[in-house]
Amino acid sequence: MTECTAAADDNVSRLMQMINGFQASQAIYVAVTLGIPDLLHREPLCSDRLASLTGSHCASLYRLLRALAAIGLLHEGPDRAFALTSLGRGLVSGLTDSRNAWAGFAARPPLWAAWGELLHSVRTGETAFRHVHGTDVWTFRAKRPEESTIFNLAMRDASASLARELLAACDFMPADHIIDIGGGDGVLLAGVLKKYQQAKGTLLDLPHVTADAGEVLEQAGVRDRCNIVSGSFFDDIPAGGDVYLLKSILHDWNDGAALHLLRNCRRAMHAEAKLLIIERLLAPPNEGMEGKLSDLNMLVNAGGRERTREDFAALIESAGLELNAITPLSAWRFIIEATPNEAVGRAELETKDHLR
Repeated sequence: MTECTAAADDNVSRLMQMINGFQASQAIYVAVTLGIPDLLHREPLCSDRLASLTGSHCASLYRLLRALAAIGLLHEGPDRAFALTSLGRGLVSGLTDSRNAWAGFAARPPLWAAWGELLHSVRTGETAFRHVHGTDVWTFRAKRPEESTIFNLAMRDASASLARELLAACDFMPADHIIDIGGGDGVLLAGVLKKYQQAKGTLLDLPHVTADAGEVLEQAGVRDRCNIVSGSFFDDIPAGGDVYLLKSILHDWNDGAALHLLRNCRRAMHAEAKLLIIERLLAPPNEGMEGKLSDLNMLVNAGGRERTREDFAALIESAGLELNAITPLSAWRFIIEATPNEAVGRAELETKDHLR
């Protein structure tokens, strides 16, 4: 085989893996939904035993397990016994940096169906989720407690991981009051308050999202220092915070809605307050596959978008804020720090925003 032929064959193989990538994501989703990683966490089990424990068809489950072994998540030993690999342990629930909840969320039927209509979004600019389900993703989850719970668990895993990065990068010692806008069930805020005993906190999110926040904050030992506000950040944001957190919120919304939210933040902030925006930054052309696929996910499901440094700078300036610093947290997450621009008058901030 010539070098050129080998390279061509390799390209075909890589291309086929990309084309058929949905098969791996669905296999992972099914394994997590059945609880396979958790069952294998302590010891290897044979496929028949796993079928019995999960109520699955024996032969079909074996076919799933051997496929997962082929992609590196499991290892098949003698007598069809399966064990987790080091990569597969990332799918065990409750472990540090677990992606169990995300795997159980990202390929669920509602999102899966929306991704099936990516072509509609590209042709029309419309959100595929609304096209498929007849409503936006937030209303959909609010009316379906199971979907809301699964989404919240996925966000909780992400927030727990982020809390460690954020605490390593930021000093919250000067802050007396930390307000987490759209903070879900409070995992991120709880992590900050647990380390910084001098601070009190406020958690703002929709009522069905904050339903479990009291328990989360109680378990962290910070419930007595944290106020839970159930409401929309498109209405009012609590005033008086020294630090405002906005984690993975702006990418859910189009520019008009994002600007409205940032102006709400600006109106709530006193002159010395800081706004910490935690988001992806889109990489330069031809780089950053994860960010650009996430951008498509925002197009398909939420109707928002991922943004470049320049995009964020323009939004922040239009909201009456000043961009102070951008600090990397990981390969793809950044802290974008903004403070009030005192040269922008209140009258300018009251200008009506064009929402959604």
